[in-house]
Amino acid sequence: MTSKIKVDNINKVSDDSNIINKCGTAINVGASGNTVTVTGNDIRSDSYKASDGGVIISQSGTTVTIGASGDTISLASGASQSGFGREGSVDWQTGSIKTSTFTAATGEGYFCNTTSGEITANLPAGSAGAIVSFSDYTRTFGTHNLIITPNGSEKIGGVAASVYLNVNGQAITLVYVDAAEGWINIQNAEDTETGVNPTFITATGGTITTVCTNFKVHTFTGPGTFTVCSVGNAAGSNTVDYLVIAGGGGGGSDQGGGGGAGGYRESPGTASGSYAVSPLGTAPAVALPVTATGFPITVGGGGQGAIIGCRAGANGGPSTFQTITSTGGGKGGTLNSPGVGSAGGSGGGGSHGGCGGAGGAGNTPPTTPAQGTPGGNAPAAPNYGSSGGGATVAGSLSCTGGTGATSSITGSPVGRAGGGGGRSTSGPAGVPYGAGTYTPSPSPGAQNGTANTGSGAGGSGVGGPGPTNVGGTGGSGIVIVRYKFQ
Repeated sequence: MTSKIKVDNINKVSDDSNIINKCGTAINVGASGNTVTVTGNDIRSDSYKASDGGVIISQSGTTVTIGASGDTISLASGASQSGFGREGSVDWQTGSIKTSTFTAATGEGYFCNTTSGEITANLPAGSAGAIVSFSDYTRTFGTHNLIITPNGSEKIGGVAASVYLNVNGQAITLVYVDAAEGWINIQNAEDTETGVNPTFITATGGTITTVCTNFKVHTFTGPGTFTVCSVGNAAGSNTVDYLVIAGGGGGGSDQGGGGGAGGYRESPGTASGSYAVSPLGTAPAVALPVTATGFPITVGGGGQGAIIGCRAGANGGPSTFQTITSTGGGKGGTLNSPGVGSAGGSGGGGSHGGCGGAGGAGNTPPTTPAQGTPGGNAPAAPNYGSSGGGATVAGSLSCTGGTGATSSITGSPVGRAGGGGGRSTSGPAGVPYGAGTYTPSPSPGAQNGTANTGSGAGGSGVGGPGPTNVGGTGGSGIVIVRYKFQ
């Protein structure tokens, strides 16, 4: 037989305080201020609610829900969570815009400002589920890349190498999966990920050297073909730097003017290692884009020198690469033939010609930046020949030609494209006949320009035909191409 005890309240004997009471459908355990302890047992319910009836925890089948719609779930100060994972989201660090190299932390997103130059973001050590994000704060990734570098030998997209973000406005989210693939891109703000893995130009032609570890230099001292076998991307290389110098002009005879330097054209050098360039390697000059094809190379020869009464001098020959043409240097003037120097990449110097000979114009035809300078003017008397123009300094009434230009495109600084020196009947002792800025030691007649520098030749002295009255031969030109290959 079953017995029942029916009461609405159970109170403690000693102080009559409530232990259990029932009011309607509500059952209260303990009274206000009491601590209710259940020892050694579990409490089972499908729903735990706050005093206002709001759900704290509920269960439906195998799904457990914390809180109710509109609630905020917070961890107490000093508490931490584990086992919940992330759903492809990060905490964006809006109060710390990155402008220099930094190490990312998992679970965080970073805005990166590359206005002043490239930034490297070092990834944290990978663990399954780790997540990081990066975004272009100033829309300048296309100018200065964000480089994302894995930790040690870990991988990004299955490759143990850095990736480059090079699209303006680009944003990327990476999740670490496992050692085989490493960090995998799960979200990109652009439709394309061009440049995430850099690729590079490969090419043949000319004499090939490796400089500064990561750059190839192709040097052409004569005609040839620069053949691009494959083109890379902007994160690796898809443009080339260049130096194109034409042949120097021949020297005049009989107080002859010096030959002008061959036209000098150069890119700024920023596409392949930011090496030191001459003052002519400035904007609007730019590196040249290439395609997978052959690009013919022309290297101009030096112009012949004049022989009084027998042969006029000659301008240097042009040098070409892709869209770049450098004009040969102008020949130096010869007495009464007439005594003016010829125009060219740099102009030839004038001969006195009995009434004075003008120097030839430089930068002809005109380019920007200028490919050369004018030759010097010669006076009517005394009997002087003026020097030819160099790449950066014009010719003058001097036995030394106009100054050339210096570039480190081949890995070390080399001066080229100096003008040929003019000849005087009463020049100071020891001054070479027709000494160009970059020419060898004196010879019996006028000096020749140095081969493959585009230097102008020297003018010869006074008198009848003979070895001392023959203008020098200009130096041949050169074409140099440089690019990043790894």
